[in-house]
Amino acid sequence: MPPYLYSFLFMILTACGSKAEQVTAEVSEGITETEVLVNPVGKTIAERFSPPNGYSRVMQSQNSYGAYLQHFKLKPHGAQVHYYNGEVKTNDGIYDAVLAIDVGNRDLQQCADAVMRLRAEYLYGQEQYDAIHFNFTSGFRADYSKWQQGYRVIVKGNNCSWVKKAAPSTAYASFKEYLQVVFAYAGTLSLEKEMKAVSMDDLQVGDVFIKGGSPGHAVIVMDVAVQEQTGEKLFLLAQSYMPAQEIHILKNPTNPGISPWYSTNFKGPLITPEWTFQKSHLKRF
Repeated sequence: MPPYLYSFLFMILTACGSKAEQVTAEVSEGITETEVLVNPVGKTIAERFSPPNGYSRVMQSQNSYGAYLQHFKLKPHGAQVHYYNGEVKTNDGIYDAVLAIDVGNRDLQQCADAVMRLRAEYLYGQEQYDAIHFNFTSGFRADYSKWQQGYRVIVKGNNCSWVKKAAPSTAYASFKEYLQVVFAYAGTLSLEKEMKAVSMDDLQVGDVFIKGGSPGHAVIVMDVAVQEQTGEKLFLLAQSYMPAQEIHILKNPTNPGISPWYSTNFKGPLITPEWTFQKSHLKRF
């Protein structure tokens, strides 16, 4: 099979699912916070979204992945989500903010890809090059440390191999090319297998709700707040979807009073605007 057909096949098999997969559930009971939790002039997630009364943001260690996500820059309040081709995504109760990071001009950076992008960007910024690696759906491990040495991935049918084709480089443009290859051959199926399961009680910034498959989907925890007396946690979620689109902060459709925050005390499935997850879907790098 030609490499481009192989790429297309894996993109289909690992793509995010459709909104039709979403199931209905009763609106969660509990918090009915009505105060304004959104600061329109806030330029980062921590500045834009305040926890409800009685909850405190869980501050992250300096230079940690959690801090990177918690203080991620946002586009101005009211910004619209754009698809990779420049078209606008209708905001039918889906998102509250848009992350200030590009989506590219190809239909590649979908759900799992957005999760990998954020993780890789953080590690790249910290110059932790050896820690940047993702598995293709075929099982092939794509290490950025190999890519930066000038090696490139050659795909022949179900087989992948490294071939030296370029001079060593850690230039950002080359790093982005590496990610494009990862996005083409990895997805929810492969990423789910790479991550380890964690319990809701231990939920942290950077954790991911992920359901691998065809269809499948993934959303990432961008911030966490806690009620000290009860231990209940609230969290913010971000996603990309299909077609490839800018990463955005999700609204909470089942508890608008605390939206865009979600509570770990949800009963049954976790309902997000375009997908439904189970507690068992929570994973961590």
